[in-house]
Amino acid sequence: MDASVSDKVRVESFTGSAARRFIPDLARLRAKVFYDFPYLYEATPDYEEKYLQTYTASPDSVIVIAFGGQGIVGAATALPLAHEPDYATAPFKARGYDLRTIFYCGESVLDRAYRGRGLGVAFFEHREAWAKKLGRFTHSCFCGVVRPADHPRRPKDYVPLDAFWQKRGYRKMDGMTTAFTWRDLDESEPTPKTMQFWMKELR
Repeated sequence: MDASVSDKVRVESFTGSAARRFIPDLARLRAKVFYDFPYLYEATPDYEEKYLQTYTASPDSVIVIAFGGQGIVGAATALPLAHEPDYATAPFKARGYDLRTIFYCGESVLDRAYRGRGLGVAFFEHREAWAKKLGRFTHSCFCGVVRPADHPRRPKDYVPLDAFWQKRGYRKMDGMTTAFTWRDLDESEPTPKTMQFWMKELR
């Protein structure tokens, strides 16, 4: 476990089951953040707790947590891509990638009040550092939801994260997408959402 301190926010990495005690708080934060654009997803803490068990069950996973004055204010997840379900791994198999060499960064969630303080950078740094420490990963990847520029719920001040991801060394993988299914706030039934993969080489 490692830690850093910035502007009264502490960022720590927890591996395997070490983060299990934080799951209820993490689930509540995820449900809060996912309600906003671009997710537009009415998550429930119960579902999020079950989802997070995937990470605490894997000894090679990492959950990066940001602690602020009000408790947990942000978090990011990651684990070996080979541990993800087929809908996440299929695009890589189709391109001939060795799943054993790719580390998958899951979602990053951050309370709105703590954005713009460099915590997004810290989340990537901690996850990539863990992947390098494991010693068998050559690449890191993640996927982000694709939303049209004219989406009716898109806030006027919304800034896509593409430029931020590019500064972190990631590049959009042309033609490499998958679909995650959930129910948007305006939908009566769950529908597939296009997810675009990004990847970088770990040096």
